[in-house]
Amino acid sequence: MRRRLLAALAALVLAVAGTVVLLAYVRGADARALAGVRTVEVLVVDQVVPEGTPGDQLAELVRSEQLPARAAVDGAVTDLAALAGQVATVDLQPGEQLLASRFAAPEDLSLPGTVPPPEGTSEVAVLLEPQRAIGGRITAGDEIGVYISMDLEDDAGKKIGVTHATLHGVLVTQVQGAPAPAATEEGTETASSGGAAPSGNLMVTVAVPARDAELVVFGMEHGTVWLSLEPEGADPDGTKIVNQGNVYGDSLAGLGTVYGGSK
Repeated sequence: MRRRLLAALAALVLAVAGTVVLLAYVRGADARALAGVRTVEVLVVDQVVPEGTPGDQLAELVRSEQLPARAAVDGAVTDLAALAGQVATVDLQPGEQLLASRFAAPEDLSLPGTVPPPEGTSEVAVLLEPQRAIGGRITAGDEIGVYISMDLEDDAGKKIGVTHATLHGVLVTQVQGAPAPAATEEGTETASSGGAAPSGNLMVTVAVPARDAELVVFGMEHGTVWLSLEPEGADPDGTKIVNQGNVYGDSLAGLGTVYGGSK
């Protein structure tokens, strides 16, 4: 019995020693294979990197590896600093080399004809007839004013029509159904000026804080909405809630209640 135990122990020791020798040989073989071969250090994905992950959050998700130069893929990233301000455009899987071509600046990922909404804003779309959307002369990146008209009731149940310039400086992020942009002499594109107006409705998407999105939606649901183009330098001051009693100022004061004014 004792001999069998000693034999088993000796076999175990030999097996462990053989494993150590084999590992040492393999490592030596790798070293010999790389001897005289130019190597480069590349970054390899160690854990799944979801699409949209910022480049400055990859430190714990990748590892460095020494590879023969000919095994490094063109565009392989060797320093995470090269990905500053960029995000992954696809999911990255463990084992693949980190490639610059799989990253891009967030603003470059926008669809053509769109601009990204500012941080903290919500996007809401309105479907308008051309005359309510500046005749179609509106493009992504423009700033607009939003006018809302509706009928209100006074204490006696009489309907009173009102209009107000409710919002100013609203960013347009996309316009669908507008005329195709016209090329200028410099080769840039701009909203079409002149020519035929759009024959169908326009879908205008704007970026606003949630509190302002409520106003836009309410206006579409319970009244009518008009848009105005507000180029740089436009003065939004001096607006007021307009009704039939003040739309002409004091010029109808003598007509009394016919126009809702005072005698």
